[in-house]
Amino acid sequence: QVQLVESGGGLVQAGGSLRLSCAASGSISSIFETGWYGQARGKQRELVATISSGGRQNYEDSVKGRFTISRDNAKNTVHLQMNGLKPEDTAVYYCNCLWTHPRGTQLRSWGQGTQVTVYP
Repeated sequence: QVQLVESGGGLVQAGGSLRLSCAASGSISSIFETGWYGQARGKQRELVATISSGGRQNYEDSVKGRFTISRDNAKNTVHLQMNGLKPEDTAVYYCNCLWTHPRGTQLRSWGQGTQVTVYP
């Protein structure tokens, strides 16, 4: 099993920055991808950024150049640095990881979510 705990959300004015963190515990070595998803009120959860175990990054178009995903392997933590925040970035942000069960099945784990609110 893999457990994820997010932190770092909050209230920020447009143009400001926040840094989200996702700490993983459990079967860390089985994780092959970690990502952040955002869910605005009344909308579906959408991919924001992912990072593979090898460090390859992927971003949704609207956050390219503003958000950076990174990993600290020593602390089993993935960060999402959010710069140039816009009101439309307001959402609950969820950490997610893909990992391989010892029996070979690929599974997905979610954190509890952290609220990011950007005001004009």
